[in-house]
Parts: sequence; structure tokens; C-alpha cells
Amino acid sequence: MNAFRNIFRAVAVAGSLTVAIAGSASTAFADELDAIKEAGVMRIAMSGAYPPFNFVNEQNEVVGFDPSIGAEIGKRMGIEVEIVTTAWDGIIGGLLANKYDAIVGSMSITAERDEVVDFVGPYYTTKRAIFTKAGSDITSVSQLGDATLGVTLGETHEEWARDLGYTIRTYKGLPELLLELDNGRVDAIVNDSIAAILAMKEVGYDFVMIPDLETEVIGAGIAIREGNPELAAAMQAALDSMMDDGTYLEIANKWVGGDIR
Repeated sequence: MNAFRNIFRAVAVAGSLTVAIAGSASTAFADELDAIKEAGVMRIAMSGAYPPFNFVNEQNEVVGFDPSIGAEIGKRMGIEVEIVTTAWDGIIGGLLANKYDAIVGSMSITAERDEVVDFVGPYYTTKRAIFTKAGSDITSVSQLGDATLGVTLGETHEEWARDLGYTIRTYKGLPELLLELDNGRVDAIVNDSIAAILAMKEVGYDFVMIPDLETEVIGAGIAIREGNPELAAAMQAALDSMMDDGTYLEIANKWVGGDIR
């Protein structure tokens, strides 16, 4: 069993303990939406290291597509939004430990994650991609056997690379991945295609996508604790309404240059 699965097993145990202590899932979570509304604020988590989806600007503010979506959802629910930045590899554990109310951080929806959290959305879609430096000898997936791949610790791309037996190095986020590839410390990086392409364009890196990777569309969702149907419904209604009235497209155009639903 790889390290990624061990993380999720630990998370699942933590979730089970939380429910056991509370008495039952229905009792533990029945009033969570009401509690958030009473407090008037919803705390949402993200890494802050995934431009242009979420990152820290020169004014030390967390900005990007994800916080904009989260803030708009909060606005439509009649509450304020507080952003919490945390390391990606522990972000689900933090949610289950009640350190925040939701994760709005470009989290891929997977069956494994869905066992320990519930998802609202998806609120955008992308695909897995592998990038190398321009002029690299690596031009095909078949050549990755002897390569070293850079991945973000805790992302689904790490699990994918480990399962296929690739040699990997793990990093905290996309900016680090791009820098390590540029400096030649890894031969290629694995990331969501949209985020990597936009970040490369912003910084001016000349990296090339390997063309023959077979991959499916990935949906990014908002993670909340299990057993909160009222909270999930309220957040989904807010998300649906912003997609219907054009607000979602305005946010997407600003941060990623187009509709990514």
C-alpha cells in the first residue's frame, strides 16, 4: 500500500473517531449549516500555492479563482468567508478536525476521497498533463521509465505516478514544481493541465506538454465534512445560481481566461 493510501486510511480513521465521539453522524452534523450562519462566517481552506487558482499576491492576500468562487458562494449564502492556507498533504485531515468548514482549493473528486468527505460541484474540469523542458529528449510517456518526475505531495498525481512505479520527487505546490523543472532537478512534472499552462504563461517558462498521455477529464469539487446535506445543498444552490447568471464566467475570465466548466 503506497503512502498516499496510508494518508487516506489515517484520515478515514480520524473521521470515524469524530463520529463515534459525537454519538452519531446525524446528531453530529445536523446543525452545521445553522451554526455557520449563526457565526456569520465560513472558513474555507486551500494551499495558497496553486496559481492562478489560489496564491498569495504581493500584498500578502490569498487571491485567485478558488477564493473568488468561495467568496461568491458565501455572499449568496449571506455569510462572510475567511480563507485558511494549509499544506496540501494534510488538508483533508484539517477539515475532519474542524479546523475549517470547507476546502475550496481545486481538489480533484476521486472515489477514494469521496469515502471520507462529501463534494459540492464539480466547479471546474481539467486533465492530467506531463510537461518537460523545450528540447528535452523525453517526448513520449514510454520514455518516462528512467525519468524523475516532480509532483505535489498529496495530490492525485502523486498517487498516479507511484502506482505506475515512476521515480518521483515531491514538492509543496505548483510554483516549486515549475522552478525545479526549470533548474533541471526533475526531468518532467505532472500537474493539472490548465493550472500549469496558465502559470507557465504568467512566469514565462517554455515547457512542452507530452502529447501521448491518455487521461480522463478531472472534476474539481468543494469538500465538506460528511453528513451535511443542508450545507451541501446551500453551497450547490449558490454555485448553480452563479453559473446561471454569468457571475461564474466573469470570475473564470478574470483568472483563467475562459469557461472551464
